Amino acid sequence: MNNRYLFLGLLLICITVLLPARGNKDKDAKVDRNIVQVTGVVRLVHGGLFPEVVVTASNGEWYIAREEADKLNDLQHRTVTVEGEETVTELRYAGGLPAGTRRDLKNVRIVSVQ
Repeated sequence: MNNRYLFLGLLLICITVLLPARGNKDKDAKVDRNIVQVTGVVRLVHGGLFPEVVVTASNGEWYIAREEADKLNDLQHRTVTVEGEETVTELRYAGGLPAGTRRDLKNVRIVSVQ
């Protein structure tokens, strides 16, 4: 009986210690969503473990959602006009300093290819 209480006590302590490791969403992050039309060159960028499709225009870069990257995969190095739902996220470093903005496009529709 004593071993059972000791085991439950250790389990409770382990769970309590591991709870902060789950993390939580950044409450300070600003996310804006709106429909935009972008004209730019389609590129494939290896920014992490997996490559990402990016539309690069003179005024910024828009990262295409992974589930929709196959729509633009064959159009690399071509100029396209796409329309989609833009999500702008303000990025921050771990210390709280601003790290710029990231613009993502979802529900992408190809308007024209040049």
